[in-house]
Amino acid sequence: MAVKKAKAKAKTRKAPAKKRARKAVTTTPAVKKAEAALSKASKAVEADRKAVTTARNAATSAKAKAAKSGNKTDKNAAKRASNAVKRANDKLRKSREAEAKAKLSLSKAQIEAKIKASEQAVKDKVAERAKALDDKTEADMKKALSAFQARWRKKRTAANKKKLASIARKLSSKQKQAARKLAAKVKAAEKKAAKKAAPKKRKASAKRKAAPKKAAAAKAPAKKKAAKKKVAKKKVARKTAAKKAPAKRKAAPKKRAAKAKAKK
Repeated sequence: MAVKKAKAKAKTRKAPAKKRARKAVTTTPAVKKAEAALSKASKAVEADRKAVTTARNAATSAKAKAAKSGNKTDKNAAKRASNAVKRANDKLRKSREAEAKAKLSLSKAQIEAKIKASEQAVKDKVAERAKALDDKTEADMKKALSAFQARWRKKRTAANKKKLASIARKLSSKQKQAARKLAAKVKAAEKKAAKKAAPKKRKASAKRKAAPKKAAAAKAPAKKKAAKKKVAKKKVARKTAAKKAPAKRKAAPKKRAAKAKAKK
């Protein structure tokens, strides 16, 4: 029983420290601004959800009415109701995207506030240790001999500087590790948001790539027709050249006979 009571006391002692840390993070103006933006975005999402439900209900009732009556006016009303549902869904999607962005900005602001708080905590701890070491130095110096007071002060101050440097290095290394972990969390959140938005961009790029292919496919038949016309023209030109060649060869003997007569 005594062990259980001791554990319960330990748990109750640790709780206030966590509350203080959370309060220190939320008191920064950047965190307050991000929280206000997130609350506004979440309210907009709730309102858009209600609008979607009301639009769906109206669309179902309009469709049922049109199915019963079969009038054009009722059918047109059903179409308008379905279009209203689409518009409400688009608005809800945009508000959800805004809410996700607000959540990401809030997490970034909280992480930055934690990093600043850790840096300030390191400075405060170093200052406290420096003050404690100075107080101890003064108390020990009074006990020391007056003859060795000056030398002892120099040695002790040098030792204090080394201790403070080692303490500062240790605390700064711990703070840097914590900052790296928090930065990694931010990168992971950004990657998740980028993956959510990636499929829309891929669809758009696929449509853009398909457009040149369609244009090339439309131009392909025209190019084939032009090539066929060129081949036909070449064949006709070859045939006409083949017909003209024998006539030239027959004219050559006549020219030779004329030249022989001229020589006589």
